Amino acid sequence: MELYENRSSTVEFDPMCDKENPQRISFEDVSAAAFRIQSGITKTPCVKSHMSSIYGMDIYLKNDFLQYTGSFKERGARNALLLLSPEAKERGVISASLGNHSQGLSYHAKQLNIPVTVVMPNVAPIMKIENCRSYGANVIIHGHDMKEAKYYAMMLAKEKGLVYINGYDHPHIMAGQGTVALEILEQVPDIDAVLVPVGGGGLLAGVVTAVKHLKPHVLIYGVETEKCPSMEVALEKGEPVSVEIRSTLADGLAVSTVGYNAFATVQSLIDRMITVNEDWIARAILRLAEQEKYVVEGGGAVGVSAIMAGHVPELAAKKVVCILSGGNIDTTIFGRCLERGLAAEQRLVKFKVTVSDRPGGIAELCKLIASIGVSIKDIIQERAWVYGDIFSVRVKVVCETRGPEHMNQLRSMITNTYKEWYFSREPEDCSSNRRPSTDSLDDVSK
Repeated sequence: MELYENRSSTVEFDPMCDKENPQRISFEDVSAAAFRIQSGITKTPCVKSHMSSIYGMDIYLKNDFLQYTGSFKERGARNALLLLSPEAKERGVISASLGNHSQGLSYHAKQLNIPVTVVMPNVAPIMKIENCRSYGANVIIHGHDMKEAKYYAMMLAKEKGLVYINGYDHPHIMAGQGTVALEILEQVPDIDAVLVPVGGGGLLAGVVTAVKHLKPHVLIYGVETEKCPSMEVALEKGEPVSVEIRSTLADGLAVSTVGYNAFATVQSLIDRMITVNEDWIARAILRLAEQEKYVVEGGGAVGVSAIMAGHVPELAAKKVVCILSGGNIDTTIFGRCLERGLAAEQRLVKFKVTVSDRPGGIAELCKLIASIGVSIKDIIQERAWVYGDIFSVRVKVVCETRGPEHMNQLRSMITNTYKEWYFSREPEDCSSNRRPSTDSLDDVSK
């Protein structure tokens, strides 16, 4: 066991990301990267959001999901590739990634005629795997998670003499990511704050380095999902530590341990870290699709979700930029996010109610719901699991409302008309004294 651990640590050692000797990037690194990559990167727009009047601040959206491969990762990838030695460019590079970094690296390696290998775990989306192949990368599917994929990639790097490029902690990657901040400062010169998505910390490191050098008064807030608060925990502990990764809509931010270089760069410069929950991420994805007509992945929407959730009241009446860092969301996941967002905003409501099974019982329920303008999306009858009254039927209804007030009107009407009911997202004891003791009114989600 000890032999394996020693071998593993030797293979996984990356001289560019050394825990004992972290490298902080400088403003000069970022500005040089901006000049270096300008011919191969899209200068994405930073536009005022339709949501500004709703939340009482001037919200600007930096649309970096409009890069060719759909994320900001291209900036760092191109910078790192251009800084390779001629010998390294000839031999090629390798990396491990679930998607965005591997796509950015593959695309720009093809543009620069550099051989590239990407190792992706078997949980990586098929679309992203095929995209990397279409860019000419040698794609290897290995491992059940990123830890296994990374170990295998670094083993191959050592065996074949390839340069391993860490997707979020390599200094050249971080400097490249910081170029987005230079564009923001040019496009919105009088900003007060920037909200930056945080996974491994590379984007945050680049942005905070550039902004604090040019405009120290501008607030830099990092935003991450509460399902993987790796930077928040690192700042609390004073060093990067591993945290548990739980399933999240912001899968692109699910990095268990932030980068050592990124942490060293960020630690003394960042103003605040914010964590957001899944419901607010889903609502942000929905709001961006509805009001801005943008398709953004969960990791890219966390800045907007922090504003929507009311986590930044001190920014009222200020100019705030949210970096929409990526748009590579799977179509089926996007559909689920929209439904989750609608449910979180109480525009999609699910409830169960017991009605008479005699002729007209369900018709009367439908008529009642329609009378206040609520649209029924789905309705299911359950007879076998209703205890007590043989002439009753339980009906599960999924319906669409205009929002919380409309939902409360529906709820009030149902509770005043029927004796047994249960709305999802409510404690079940809301109708405890009106429900037969032998009937639990199973979870509405079933």
